[in-house]
Amino acid sequence: MKRSLKTWLAATLLATSTLTGFGAAAADFTACEVTDTGGIDDNSFNQTAWKGVQDAQAKLGIKGRYLESQAETDYTANINSLLGQCDLIITVGFLLGDATKAAAEANPNQKFSIVDYAYDPVLPNVAGQVYATDQAAFLAGYLAAGMTKSGSLGVFGGINIPPVTIFMDGFHQGAEYYNKQKGTKVKVLGWDPAKREGLFTNNFDSLDDGRAFAQNLYDEGADIVLPVAGPVGLGSAALANELGVDKLKIIGVDADLYLTDPERKHVYLTSIMKRMDATVMEVIDSAMKGTFKGGVVVGSLSNGGVDLAPLHDMETMVPDELKKELATIRQQIIDGTIKVGN
Repeated sequence: MKRSLKTWLAATLLATSTLTGFGAAAADFTACEVTDTGGIDDNSFNQTAWKGVQDAQAKLGIKGRYLESQAETDYTANINSLLGQCDLIITVGFLLGDATKAAAEANPNQKFSIVDYAYDPVLPNVAGQVYATDQAAFLAGYLAAGMTKSGSLGVFGGINIPPVTIFMDGFHQGAEYYNKQKGTKVKVLGWDPAKREGLFTNNFDSLDDGRAFAQNLYDEGADIVLPVAGPVGLGSAALANELGVDKLKIIGVDADLYLTDPERKHVYLTSIMKRMDATVMEVIDSAMKGTFKGGVVVGSLSNGGVDLAPLHDMETMVPDELKKELATIRQQIIDGTIKVGN
């Protein structure tokens, strides 16, 4: 049964499943990843999750492999083709939720983990990995509100699903918090958190859509845009590169886009990072040690599962006072003084 990401996070902060997994010998351990349609080199969540497998290869000596899904119809076939060949099957993305659940229920002795999804009730052989990205996005919204010259920020998503809209919620809330603290009227175009309506490309792979949506937001006055759409955002970065960062800056998602999109690194104000590599590594390690548990792993600011990327080339452009405010707000989110989300 599907629940909102907010429900999963709230439930998980109260309790995490203690169901035991199925211990596997460390020798000859194989972790396998099934991507969504964005591909393994998407500069986003598939690639970051794969980095977790690669880190496990380097540090733990495991074997790793992946299968790329060219279409949603590939999800079930790809998962089923790995059954019996992998000690742990890692599926990436909310859209693989149903296919992963079906395979897990049909194969109770196979360990699974899914990135950006969780089940309620939990499945004993599935470790869900979800992220409190609204916490890091709150910081990004505050930063963007403090850096805009036009007084308008833009945001759009790939598909209207919880792992996307949680970014948009946090970004909007962070900008509103800036307005409350400073008495300003910075607008966020592209998302209405009350109505749950906004701009969505309805895909995670069209760079042309990324350019077009960013262009429309820019034409409406936004000088900083947050594309929450995986590789689609690279099209937005290409537009910013052509216009110049004095006119349009981009905030990346999932990975540090300054590092993963080196040709256009100078257009990124920062990135909202989901440390999927860290949580994937954690789950692989538990599966190797025989301590694997069905339930949910939550990445947050407090455990480093989410964070803002460094400012890199924008470092000198951001006022020191704004940096100090961000550091204070970050700690206030961690200690609960500032409540993020509903």
